[in-house]
Amino acid sequence: MPKIISSTALRNGYSEVSEWCHASQEPAFVTRNGAGDLAVMSIDAYEQMSSRLDLYDALSAGRRDIACGNSHPAREGIARLRAKHGLTESDA
Repeated sequence: MPKIISSTALRNGYSEVSEWCHASQEPAFVTRNGAGDLAVMSIDAYEQMSSRLDLYDALSAGRRDIACGNSHPAREGIARLRAKHGLTESDA
């Protein structure tokens, strides 16, 4: 569960917030004058989140290709590659 802290708590207790973010792999939401202002997370958590978003984008693009008919069976693609490069099944 994300942690909600004030900007003052972040300023006065940066080390504790940093340790919590690293240990929990969750963001800490920082408020300013009672309203949400920032989300703070470890670099590892950010990179994992970014990688997941990249994967979701790639999967979404693949689904769009399938929906538009821009795909073919894998066996057909492999057969085309073999023919293009003069390979037989025994070459694999």
